Amino acid sequence: MPIIGPGPNDREYDNWDPTWKHHDTPFRLWIYRKLKEAGAQHADDIAITSAPDNRYNGLDDLQAELIATLTNTTIDEVRAAHREDLAAWAQEQQLHDHPDLAILDADLNRIAGRR
Repeated sequence: MPIIGPGPNDREYDNWDPTWKHHDTPFRLWIYRKLKEAGAQHADDIAITSAPDNRYNGLDDLQAELIATLTNTTIDEVRAAHREDLAAWAQEQQLHDHPDLAILDADLNRIAGRR
């Protein structure tokens, strides 16, 4: 399967995570939940193809419209979920750059709670 998004040797993406294909990001979980609510088949596969690539390459209008259609939501709801995901990612990156054990422990608990 080809890599979607940055590769491990792409210097432009210093925070590239090789586990991104399996990482349950807030946006991926939101898409999955909305797809299940809409009765979509293969919700997990659709969610995998939609996120977290958005973190590296953004979410263009066509992608947002497609996700909104598939999840039976509005483009504004998709964009709001995307912004929340980017905010969570920024917090994760900040913790990686400046770890404080208490904050890091709380963040790990938050990440573990996503599953």
